[in-house]
This record gives sequence, C-alpha cells and structure tokens, in this order.
Amino acid sequence: MATRIDLTLDCADAQLVAGFWKTALGYVDEPPPAPYRTREEWLAQFDLPEDDSEDDGAWLCDPDGVGPRLSILKVPERKTAKNRLHIDVRVPGHGSADERWARIRGESERLVKAGGSVLEEFDGHHIVMADPEGNEFCVAAASVMSRRVV
Repeated sequence: MATRIDLTLDCADAQLVAGFWKTALGYVDEPPPAPYRTREEWLAQFDLPEDDSEDDGAWLCDPDGVGPRLSILKVPERKTAKNRLHIDVRVPGHGSADERWARIRGESERLVKAGGSVLEEFDGHHIVMADPEGNEFCVAAASVMSRRVV
C-alpha cells in the first residue's frame, strides 16, 4: 500500500489562503479528529502560545476522500523564493487542443476572481499562477503533464 501524503502551505493569513484553495479545489473544512467536536477543542490539548488562535490554521480535505489533505498554517516569516514543490490544478475533460486550452484559460480566470494571479502563460499548455500570498501553482489539462516547473 502506498503512503498517503498531506500538503502544508505556510502563509500569513490562513483563512484567506484556505478560502482560495477551497474555491480552487472544491475542498471543504476537515472535521476535527475524533473524539473532538471542534477545532478549538482539539487545539486546546496542545501547549500553544497564548497569542495563537484557531484562525492561525486551516485544515482542508477532498470531500470525496481522493486528494491529499491541505494544512494551511500561519508562520511569521514572509515567502522569499519560488516554491520547490507546487500544486498542479488539473482541468478535466477531453477534446481538441483548442478546447483544452479554452478550459485551462476559463479555470485560470475563475481563480483570478477568487484572488489568484496569473504569473505566466505557456500558450496551449499550462498557466503558472499564484494564490493570494504568492504560492505558485499551475493550471493544466488533466491529460497534459507540466513541462516546466514554476
């Protein structure tokens, strides 16, 4: 059996970044682990500094249980370099190259409205974007592999 992975994004505003990725991926807030009823109750078991807040983190999951969980955590330092690992958002569907590119562009436009930004377009192949805090990701068709790391 393969090992499952979670992805963790560092940020300054966990709720802002979580809102973006819920929109981008169709993810939902992950319930707290049993037997806890709330995240606040779960966090109370840890010896966290008094100035830490429940809003300093967000935990997201694929409602279908297929994709990796996302942990989004507030950190004090700013992003200073490009990601060494990035997320590829895959746009489903088949068809001609023009039809795939139209779906990729449509998805990137949707994500810009959600707070993302376009960094670079590789015409007909993929679009490099950033979430509201600058974490890079690509938008590409499900059948196309990225040729270039962001």
